Amino acid sequence: MFETLTDKLQAIFDKLSSQGRLSEADVDKALREVRMALLEADVNFKVVKAFVARIRERAVGVEVMQSLTPAQQVVKIVHEELITMLGEPGKLTMASNPPTVIMMVGLQGSGKTTTAAKLALRLRKAGQRPLLVAADTYRPAAITQLEVLGKQLDIPVHSEGNKLPPPQICANAVQRAKEGAYNVVILDTAGRLQIDDTMMAELEQVKARTKPNDILLVVDAMTGQEAVRVAEGFHTRVGITGLILTKVDGDARGGAALSIREVTGVPIKFLGIGEKTDALEPYHPDRLASRILGMGDVLTLIEKAESSLDKTKAEAMGKRLMKGDFDLEDFLGQMREIRKLGPLSQLMDMIPGMSRMSKEIAPEVTDGQMKSIEAMICSMTTAERRDPDIINGSRKRRIARGSGTTVAELNDLLSQFRQMQRLMKQMSNQRRGRGGLQGLLGMLR
Repeated sequence: MFETLTDKLQAIFDKLSSQGRLSEADVDKALREVRMALLEADVNFKVVKAFVARIRERAVGVEVMQSLTPAQQVVKIVHEELITMLGEPGKLTMASNPPTVIMMVGLQGSGKTTTAAKLALRLRKAGQRPLLVAADTYRPAAITQLEVLGKQLDIPVHSEGNKLPPPQICANAVQRAKEGAYNVVILDTAGRLQIDDTMMAELEQVKARTKPNDILLVVDAMTGQEAVRVAEGFHTRVGITGLILTKVDGDARGGAALSIREVTGVPIKFLGIGEKTDALEPYHPDRLASRILGMGDVLTLIEKAESSLDKTKAEAMGKRLMKGDFDLEDFLGQMREIRKLGPLSQLMDMIPGMSRMSKEIAPEVTDGQMKSIEAMICSMTTAERRDPDIINGSRKRRIARGSGTTVAELNDLLSQFRQMQRLMKQMSNQRRGRGGLQGLLGMLR
């Protein structure tokens, strides 16, 4: 979502770094470009004005002018002020006397029901016992959607159809949680406009009946500045305690995400980064600021790997690699493990410097290409995967037809795999001959 903004900010900082010392005029010129980049990204103009003023106050002072690396110092200041603008990370408010009640509110189509299921899954992984509540009695199939998600995730759903008013359904669900030892109740309320007085009054009744510990507004990040007005409207009526931004992985300009926290004063607690039920991550302003400035986000990448990858498989693969025993079945397994972490473009953005490098050096490496490689390997027999040398002309034509690719693409895959296989064997031989690190250093000389 922040790709265009990231590219523009990096270009501005590249110009600064080409100058040895910075004058006040240099800083002013750079800040004008920063201001334009933020406004074009749909950041609230009042937020931009205050943000740039804070940076200028620090950037034209002693802090930068006496620095040995003034350009880097400006980047540091921008990074720190961006974190300030994005606000403190918000955490869920857990009740001292369970159950914890979390009320989900928002406009229709903001992704509230899916987000409720994602949040329930995240809480269960953290050791909680969540109960989802189908309190949207207005939207056709809303109750069914939540029940289907609950069944997929093996999370119980409290549903009473549309026979009772939502405040009563929510109150009944909280009582069920107390009796059934559920320690978190997630209320999926109906989508509504913040200017609809009747529907907002209903939310006030739900709040009065259930006394929620958190009222989370689910906001579609692609709605732009309207998201700020929506947040202000809900906050006035029901007093929201946190925000969840959905569709952060989309191609919107991203300004709402940078504006909404500072304008409303309400903390962002989670980001929806995809359609899968595990695509919900905690909000870390420092990590988001680093991503926006192209500095990567290694901590989130490590957390994704720890939660998604199979450690047993990884250890077994490591032993096979050290023996120099690596075939196409292993390659396919490794590729599938990587894909569990999410889209390749997202992973590249989390590695410092890789966002720009991937565009310049390997723009052709895409998720679509990985799917083609997987299709080619899956079209091979077990014997062919374990010994690619037996793949002759007729076998290549059969594999290409079966995978919807060409023989030329298959030849490229086999050539790259053989190079990788040779490298693995060389590393294994060097390790056995002179010891792991010593052998590797010998290869690099």
